[in-house]
Amino acid sequence: MIARNVTVAGRRTSLRLEPEMWDALLEIGTRENLSLHQLCTEVNRHRGESSLTASIRAYALAYFRAAATERGHRSAGHGGLPRRRAD
Repeated sequence: MIARNVTVAGRRTSLRLEPEMWDALLEIGTRENLSLHQLCTEVNRHRGESSLTASIRAYALAYFRAAATERGHRSAGHGGLPRRRAD
């Protein structure tokens, strides 16, 4: 776990996330032209009752799941194995 300070809605806070999660957030920010602080502020704005850390994890998962369409999956060269038929 890595702790980093971020500014969320103008207030500084500390988040502890896995290195892969920090990488995912930075990638999302690059794709969406948002700073880490802006991205965390947006997640915070829509998070509801869960913690900011949990909301960030759920957001990143949902973001990449939405991006992982069949078309995108094939164009990235993934999914080369034939599908098994359901008997």
